[in-house]
Amino acid sequence: MASHSQTFSAQFDARGYPVVDVRTGYAGWVDRYEETVEDLMDVDVLASLAVPRWSEAASAADLGCGTGRTGAWLRAQGVGAVDGVDLTPEMLERARTRGAHARLVEADLAHTGLQGGAYPLVVTSLVDEHLPDLRPLYREAFRLAAPDGLFVLVGLHPQFIMTAGMPTHYTAADGTETAISTHLHYVSDHAAAGLSTGWTLAELREVPVGDAWVARKPKWERFRGVPVSAAYVWRKIN
Repeated sequence: MASHSQTFSAQFDARGYPVVDVRTGYAGWVDRYEETVEDLMDVDVLASLAVPRWSEAASAADLGCGTGRTGAWLRAQGVGAVDGVDLTPEMLERARTRGAHARLVEADLAHTGLQGGAYPLVVTSLVDEHLPDLRPLYREAFRLAAPDGLFVLVGLHPQFIMTAGMPTHYTAADGTETAISTHLHYVSDHAAAGLSTGWTLAELREVPVGDAWVARKPKWERFRGVPVSAAYVWRKIN
């Protein structure tokens, strides 16, 4: 399958915000990240999945762990030791303070340095839109996963990114609305990356904007019915 991935600003950007790289952006966002990212976008989607049996996972790799939100949620579901990896030191420091992870590593998600074949569960949340190519992430997740392990990925749905014309963004310290380098990946791009790596797709969910989202963000009424999040559950069968 051919990849259709492209830099977001090339066609769909309706905001025109200045753009910074991932490490710069998340370092600038860290102080307000927790108050601006809605659980509806990611952890509520994780909670809705049918295939993962979270409490049965003795360990997990949390790729793109950020401030530790996902790791804390995983631990609350009964997941054992969680190792986190992130590119941004400031995010890792916030995760360290939170205390949900057994180990935290500063690394690129394509080369985490974690032990291969060691994790019954690998999770990535709100990360894929920052990757120019999905395949290195899928390959690294496959390397890390134990036999019969799961790779669970949740992120922004490409249709929402295109419809809203909105890259991932934050308010900088000087009040400037600032975009973080965003890439558009279709659902078929995830399918191509996962299948070519050797994963078997076990579950796929597309979550639209509905009542809960409109209650939180009334201006999103115009997006009602547009899928805002996508979640993929992959199994390593070998």
